[in-house]
Amino acid sequence: MIQVLTAILLFIFSYALWVVYNNYLSTTKLANLPPGSYGWPFIGESLALLRAGWDGEPERFFQERIKKHGNPLVFKTSIFGDRMAVFYGPAGNKFLFGNENKLVAAWWPTSVRKIFGKCLVTIRGDEAKWMRKMLLSYLGPDAFASHYAATMDVVTRSHIETHWRGIGSLFDVFLKGVIALPIDFPGTPFYCSKKAAASIRTELMTLIKERRVALEEGKASSSQDLLSHLLTSSDENGRYLTEWEIANNILLLLFAGHDTSTCSITLIMKRLGEHPNVYDKVLNEQLEISKNKEAGEMLKWEDIQKMKYTWNVVSEVMRLNPPIPGSFREALVDFEYAGYTIPKGWKLYWSATSTHKDEGNFDDVTKFDPSRFEDSGPTPYTYVPFGGGPRMCLGKEFSRLEVLVFIHNIVTNLKWDLLIPDEKIVYDQMPIPEKGLPVRLHYRQV
Repeated sequence: MIQVLTAILLFIFSYALWVVYNNYLSTTKLANLPPGSYGWPFIGESLALLRAGWDGEPERFFQERIKKHGNPLVFKTSIFGDRMAVFYGPAGNKFLFGNENKLVAAWWPTSVRKIFGKCLVTIRGDEAKWMRKMLLSYLGPDAFASHYAATMDVVTRSHIETHWRGIGSLFDVFLKGVIALPIDFPGTPFYCSKKAAASIRTELMTLIKERRVALEEGKASSSQDLLSHLLTSSDENGRYLTEWEIANNILLLLFAGHDTSTCSITLIMKRLGEHPNVYDKVLNEQLEISKNKEAGEMLKWEDIQKMKYTWNVVSEVMRLNPPIPGSFREALVDFEYAGYTIPKGWKLYWSATSTHKDEGNFDDVTKFDPSRFEDSGPTPYTYVPFGGGPRMCLGKEFSRLEVLVFIHNIVTNLKWDLLIPDEKIVYDQMPIPEKGLPVRLHYRQV
């Protein structure tokens, strides 16, 4: 009983300090802060944000606060243990993307920094530019044009023909705690995610050490793949990545390449199942590509460029449910935005979900309509599933290739019925069908 009363008194005391501090801020030189609320001590407004995602409406968190505070272009809040300013809409996106490494820099919550360690998403400046350049040499269009399309086609065909099924692994546990309150206690999502990441990293370190030995013995080449490239490339000062840094970056790429693509492919199948007319148009485009190929011939980079309507469909899926709901920055200096002061050190956030679901940016925002992406497409900074500026998603072209190759193989081989019509999409870090999207598959008659 005494312990319970002590805990209650400590909570009341901490809350009182929180209120006093907020009042202090409002009467100091920082009185010109954006409107908003910090919510509860420590947890801030995190639960409201998470609840909106669990309800399948992540944009609701932002829209409610924008409306409540008189439609400002920026508002303040506290989520995942940090106070931050949320930049709203295309103007906010343009400002943040255009001021990278000038007024703002990349930043991620404590959970991300602790789970991923030192890697591309957690570093800044020249080091980040060097690392990005190294990774782009294997993730850019030039690499795809040479052999990636055919390789992905082979792997996808084999997977569909032999054991088409969902993938479950440590990544499922890992994903759930990447963006979470950093409560490092057994049973919490963050704790479980850290443990899963450690297990994955251990496996990666084994592979890295084996490859280093193979390189030293001449059994592997420096140009055979990304792993060899990372082990043998240095910056202009002769510094090489440590094995630990390589493991962290590969963990990042596995996360980005596996979970975001899996999420997008799942939702594409859902939308195609809900819209037979769209499925037929995608099928016709893919059959036209197949018709001009020899039996057994693999897809080429040139074939991918012909999948224009299919990519419009993918783009509309990502507009309605972007795999990454948004991202973070940090203010490098005090600056003014939309008439408000943003202090140095404040954390910043931009939201893809709220931008994509704003009636001011898209007509009839909830309607699935791939024609939005015909001709010139959406207005700049209204469609941002890959972010923008110097920090635009490194794997944008890789994911485009990966998803289009999969769609080509799935629609030319299969049709499917959704077993749960209008299945709800919820956000558990990423958007996923609530029941896992059960389907009944039918092989197409060729």
